[in-house]
Amino acid sequence: MNKEQLYRFISESVGNESNITQIYAIKNGRSVYDACWHGFTSMDAMNVNSVTKGIMGLLAGIALDQGCIRSLDQKVMEFFPDYSVKRGEKTIYEVTIRHLLTMTAPYKGKSEPWTKVCTSDDWTLAVLDYLGGRKGITGEFRYATLGIQILAGIIERASREKCIDFANRNLFEPLGLPKRILHGDSSKEDQFDFFMNKNPRKYEWYNDPHGTVTAGWGLCMSARDMAVVGELVLNNGMYNGSRIISAEYINDMIRPHLKLGERFGYMNYGYLWYKPYDDKEVYAAVGDSGNIIYVNKELNVSVGMTGTIKPRIFDRVDFIEREVLSVIDG
Repeated sequence: MNKEQLYRFISESVGNESNITQIYAIKNGRSVYDACWHGFTSMDAMNVNSVTKGIMGLLAGIALDQGCIRSLDQKVMEFFPDYSVKRGEKTIYEVTIRHLLTMTAPYKGKSEPWTKVCTSDDWTLAVLDYLGGRKGITGEFRYATLGIQILAGIIERASREKCIDFANRNLFEPLGLPKRILHGDSSKEDQFDFFMNKNPRKYEWYNDPHGTVTAGWGLCMSARDMAVVGELVLNNGMYNGSRIISAEYINDMIRPHLKLGERFGYMNYGYLWYKPYDDKEVYAAVGDSGNIIYVNKELNVSVGMTGTIKPRIFDRVDFIEREVLSVIDG
């Protein structure tokens, strides 16, 4: 396919591709594809869901580079001396930042306490009630969207500024991207609307009543935003000649730390980023609804893609490689 055929294919699709709203691609440092569907423009933002986690992985690296965090093996509870640990709870004292980044932190219960956390006044402290448990540190992968909220609290306490300000000053603005603003309302009704309303959004980030951003979801980005972030990863932490994150951290973030199972397509997992293949230098931050940052170091390509509702999300890498890369090459 050429660019016009790809645009028409997505426009006329009634299948998995019918939800795509934006695709933006950069190759060899140059914009090579920019297309939108369903009334979106290139400057519109979308709740990119769990791609937010990938951004948090980058922010953790910046905090480490700046010395706000001494080490990824620093214990989580060192940042919350005012938190009252429940009697008999021991595991929580052993959880490190690295456990959060690799999704190997242990949690109580079988499911995430969404209602308890999202109706509380301070979501970070509410999630801490869920951290730990009797099994101890097992190294088991446990995908926990709410658990990443603790990382936002750590960055705020370590840097002594709100996470959104830290992100704007150290990531979005140096990349030439629009500053994010807090969403504001966090009522039950508003949370439902934020998830279900698939219209274009402002450059905002969802937040709890304390003004702390939601770390596992809720960041609004355009496909262009995501492609630019992908360029940062592609270039080992450099952007337009400026060092934003150390190459050492970027390489550690994207290298495989765990091999995931069937539910996650047998991909490798780094620090909140995926490595889909064992034998290819391809990396991705993936979110529900088909939102993705795709980075291919072998081809020097970065792709951002936004979408609305889609039941299966991990075939977006395959779609980009099957359809989008061929258009770029053409």
